[in-house]
Amino acid sequence: MSGIRFTDEFKRDAVAQVVDRGYSVAEVSERLGISTKSLYTWKAHFSQPRKQINETAEQAAESRRLKKELARVSEERDILKNRSGLWPACAR
Repeated sequence: MSGIRFTDEFKRDAVAQVVDRGYSVAEVSERLGISTKSLYTWKAHFSQPRKQINETAEQAAESRRLKKELARVSEERDILKNRSGLWPACAR
């Protein structure tokens, strides 16, 4: 893996050459020096409607937020569980 990162603008332009201008994937990938697999992946991603892409990103962000909150609440619960388990022993 070369580790080269391409901007979203570059990816959209490459996909536009295939989708809008009618060039073949092989031709565009050879001209731009990228793999056909990358171009097909970009095509699948960037050919989705903009609204659907935004909704997917929003859902991913919400999922990350909820996972963080769940971890925090679980930790608080465990702390309270352990703490309440010690109180009866100390009261004796």
